[in-house]
Amino acid sequence: MTTTIPTTGHTSRQGLGPVVGVHVGLFAGGAVALSLDPPAQGWGVLVCVVAYTVALLWVCRATGRSDLLALAGFLAIVSVFQVLPDWVLADVVGTLRFPDTGGPRVDDVIPLAMAAMWLAPLFVAVALSGGRPGRAALLAGLVFLGAELLAPALGLWEPVGDTHRVLGVAVYVVPAEAALGWAAATAFALVRDRSLLARVGAALAVSTFYLGALVLSHFVVDVAVWRLTA
Repeated sequence: MTTTIPTTGHTSRQGLGPVVGVHVGLFAGGAVALSLDPPAQGWGVLVCVVAYTVALLWVCRATGRSDLLALAGFLAIVSVFQVLPDWVLADVVGTLRFPDTGGPRVDDVIPLAMAAMWLAPLFVAVALSGGRPGRAALLAGLVFLGAELLAPALGLWEPVGDTHRVLGVAVYVVPAEAALGWAAATAFALVRDRSLLARVGAALAVSTFYLGALVLSHFVVDVAVWRLTA
């Protein structure tokens, strides 16, 4: 079954210039924020991702892209809930660490900025896929792989503990992040025109699915394969 993001009343490229501009602004602002020294760096990242979220929603609305506005709004909720899987990995599983570069943190474990940081990669993956879950999974895998490669060098997060790594990337997270792209595209297609409560519930379901995918992938990559080959 294939689902697509409706574009009724729009050509596929209408209003995309300003949307692309928001993402260029995110990269520019992120570069400035990451060049700062702690604790200003953490605060700078928080301001940058919050400004990106507000700007993306405003630009989608101002350009009449109701399809992209609905997608961005849904993924912004997903991004907030993504703090929970990160929290589990950092505080329970012990395979993820967030360096303290300043700014508010959740339970002194995760930067509050992470609550908005998932929006950009998910939006890019799902929007470019046209809402097709299979393509969203592939694009999410590629986008998040790039993020995982860069994050330790940028001081955003890093894998820790006993987990298999390639080029510094924890192998188990990549299949789970591809599954996240699939789940986000599928859930959005199902609840786009539903009530806010339904969309919030679906966003929580996406993050819960992602947490399950992480745990399963961690078991397969770092536990089951090791036991079979030991």
